[in-house]
Amino acid sequence: MAAGTRALFLACFRGGGGGGAEGSGHRLALRPRYAPVPRRTKAAAVAGDLEAAAGAAEEEEEKVAVFQVTGMTCAACAGSVEKAVKRLPGIHDAAVDVLGCRAQVAFYPAFVSEEKIRETIEDVGFGAKLIDEELKEKSILVCRLHIKGMTCTSCANTVESALQAVPGVQRASVALAIEEAEIRYNRRVVAAIQLVNAVEESGFEAILVTAGEDRSRIDLKVDGILNERSVMIVKSSVQALPGVEDIKIYTELQKITISYKPDQTGPRDLIEVIESAGSGHIAVSIYPEADGREQHRNGEITRYRQSFLWSLLFTIPVFLTSMVFMYIPGLKDGLDKKVVNMMSIGELLRWILSTPVQFVIGRKFYTGAYKAMCHGSPNMDVLIALGTNTAYFYSVYSVLRAATSENYMSTDFFETSSMLISFILLGKYLEILAKGKTSEAIAKLMDLAPETATVLIYDNEGNVVNEKEIDSRLIQKNDVIKVIPGGKVASDGFVIWGQSHVNESMITGESRPVAKRKGDTVIGGTVNENGVLHVRATFVGSESALAQIVRLVESAQMAKAPVQKFADQISKVFVPLVILLSLLTWLTWFLAGRFHGYPSSWIPSSMDSFQLALQFGISVMVIACPCALGLATPTAVMVATGVGASQGVLIKGGQALESAQKVDCIVFDKTGTLTIGKPIVVNTRLFKNMVLREFYDYVAAAEDNSEHPLGKAIVEHAKKFHPEETHIWPEARDFISVTGHGVKAKISDKSVIVGNKSFMLSLDIDVPVEASEILIEEEEKAHTGIIVAMDQEIVGIISVSDPIKPNAHEVISYLKSMKVECIMVTGDNWGTANAIGKEVGIENIIAEAKPEQKAEKVKELQLSGKTVAMVGDGINDSPALVAANVGMAIGAGTDVAIEAADIVLMKSNLEDVITAIDLSRKAFFRIRMNYVWALGYNIIGIPIAAGVLFPSTRFRLPPWVAGAAMAASSVSVVCWSLLLRYYKRPLITQERQT
Repeated sequence: MAAGTRALFLACFRGGGGGGAEGSGHRLALRPRYAPVPRRTKAAAVAGDLEAAAGAAEEEEEKVAVFQVTGMTCAACAGSVEKAVKRLPGIHDAAVDVLGCRAQVAFYPAFVSEEKIRETIEDVGFGAKLIDEELKEKSILVCRLHIKGMTCTSCANTVESALQAVPGVQRASVALAIEEAEIRYNRRVVAAIQLVNAVEESGFEAILVTAGEDRSRIDLKVDGILNERSVMIVKSSVQALPGVEDIKIYTELQKITISYKPDQTGPRDLIEVIESAGSGHIAVSIYPEADGREQHRNGEITRYRQSFLWSLLFTIPVFLTSMVFMYIPGLKDGLDKKVVNMMSIGELLRWILSTPVQFVIGRKFYTGAYKAMCHGSPNMDVLIALGTNTAYFYSVYSVLRAATSENYMSTDFFETSSMLISFILLGKYLEILAKGKTSEAIAKLMDLAPETATVLIYDNEGNVVNEKEIDSRLIQKNDVIKVIPGGKVASDGFVIWGQSHVNESMITGESRPVAKRKGDTVIGGTVNENGVLHVRATFVGSESALAQIVRLVESAQMAKAPVQKFADQISKVFVPLVILLSLLTWLTWFLAGRFHGYPSSWIPSSMDSFQLALQFGISVMVIACPCALGLATPTAVMVATGVGASQGVLIKGGQALESAQKVDCIVFDKTGTLTIGKPIVVNTRLFKNMVLREFYDYVAAAEDNSEHPLGKAIVEHAKKFHPEETHIWPEARDFISVTGHGVKAKISDKSVIVGNKSFMLSLDIDVPVEASEILIEEEEKAHTGIIVAMDQEIVGIISVSDPIKPNAHEVISYLKSMKVECIMVTGDNWGTANAIGKEVGIENIIAEAKPEQKAEKVKELQLSGKTVAMVGDGINDSPALVAANVGMAIGAGTDVAIEAADIVLMKSNLEDVITAIDLSRKAFFRIRMNYVWALGYNIIGIPIAAGVLFPSTRFRLPPWVAGAAMAASSVSVVCWSLLLRYYKRPLITQERQT
């Protein structure tokens, strides 16, 4: 059994199974990167019988566990993890894949547990998690729904509460501004369709945008007849394809929706199979459907525009007959002519014209109000329906009473109800137009992908025989795409032929074109500047970098800022409070007029006290709408995250935005953050007479087996002494690497040791005073001194430096001017750290800190009352990034960075730290002003509508004017947020950009 398990284990590690290089790309390599470290089984040592313990281990069934390891940056990290695990008792074998962030361990459960292995990996300074646990977490999906029918924050809260009540839902967030819901749910407990049903049961319409499953989906349009037989043939043919997970055929729409695994099939394969199954009677293409959200928004704009124009057609005559023609002598006499008893022609015309506005054009307000009241959550529709119905039905009562009386003079408010509905429709139309502009950043990102791509066709011998232009959405994994100068790269991939420069500024923000040659990766949506490239597609569709950025921005726009809770709390009681207030207003004015009477000058000749009180009550009801309050935060967050994304700063939602504007302390990592992160050799000092090229040949031969950044820098420098590209270094035998210290190997006839001072002393190599002085000098210059010894004698010192990023000093200085304290925390030695700190202008420095100590420092600063931002590379610094109030990851693209950080700085420029903080401060200034406007509008508007100014000034707010003001408030809040689109970076970043 043990032998069989071992064979399987070795096969998995070596990529057995005939998959070839491509097939084994994600498997772990068994070949160790460092010389094996002798293992001593502690349990056996204690028992005093190593052989007995080994025998017991052989009898025990071997187990294999796979861990996800976070924090590894190079092979040195992988070696540390591997050696730490192998030192444990009962470990049969272990291999670590630094690229896949995985560790596979074969062990005997009698001696060691999975939990112990996990703890050991964490003790080395990395994060570890069993893949089994990760698989369990994959049952938690994120679903997105498009919600139709929401009008205010109260509606959003109703939908959110309905979703939160569904078993299996962990979190639900509803965004009124983009009319979408994001739900985190357990697919083993609840299905996405049940979430849709929950929304619809709450009185709103829901459309599934994505169920969050890890698969690609494509919508295909079928031109031809789809009968029952052809549907069955198509369905069975597609389901037989490898990788197809689900297929739905909508015959009435001539539409086929297919979910598939992109590793196994693709859209062109699907189209080919469907057309073959149709025996040439049907043609298949990509479904010509725009983005669902955009399509719905355009539909809403059209509907509101049409409704407003129809309403205007009826409302203008109502307005003219009640407020204009009554002052024109000839027309006034005609309108005052009685039809039945005291009912005039003008009243009858207004009744006829206002009725379709009230019940046909305004039916959506009835529908919304009914659904809201059924669920006990009154919203804006309730206020509008109550206000317009009160005016309309009182007018009907007044006109009918006049028609049945010979002396009753009626007073109607038909113009109030029709004009109120017209102005509200106009306000909603303008609001939707304005809200649409808040998502322009996403639209611009999606437009980066080219519409077409040129795919190369190869023969069996690997020669290009043809090229074909296809829709870029039909690109499949492993396709080879031809990119001409000036053309856009259609898919993520790597160059297999050609060389050029690619402008990646639209994705990464890097203004300078990046050189690309064979083996280099390219990003979809970037522009090829010169030279032809052949690119093999690796990530297509939803897996592409562009799609991931779009998803990140969409999720950011869904996330609520904590300050929005304030608006949510108010909106829960706002509408009932307004209804109560309007009733009290009407009752107060009515009773005051009935029992105390009004001076005759107070009441227009055509009104009595009841009618005057009614107008005040209606005005209060319609002027107080929670729409502006509900839009205050999400619109500003949407615009800010969109603007940030367009400038290479990905802000993950309102929480990150709100925290960033409070930051008063920033903790910087050194390597890769304040410095470029790519060490270079800056100086060499020899203590023996030898040719410099020969010296570097020995050193490079030893370091060539190491993937440590300093080792790579030395090898790259050594290549300069050999103009030929394929130079082969002397063979290194008996190679040993000691993490954090150095390497040792036998090169030709010499024993070569490369490392730090403590490594030399541990190997009994004498370090002369001259060498120690040089090391001190180099540390003061922020250089790392690497000692080289041959045959137990020091022969030279290599100085390696990691250059400081351009403008680092200016950035730190600018942050200080923003009242932000700057601290540097690094794992490097104190000498280098102090030198770097002095050069960039940071006084508070912590050196030789492990990853967990960085996180502890962040927590310590938080306990002192600071709002802390951590700026790091997003991998080594992930514990501190998570611990900080705001984690900012330098460098775009890594999953760990996106996962751990709140803000991703895609351009890897320090200036973007300033941009992130400055943008968040300006965004929250907008949000505060939005709240001031929304609340101030109600605080001032409600008393005026209630008639506070009427006794002293005779000023009253007619209901239709109140309705217009209410509509204008929402539009003004959205427009104020939209001004963020014109955000300009602080001066230092503008200078850097130019």
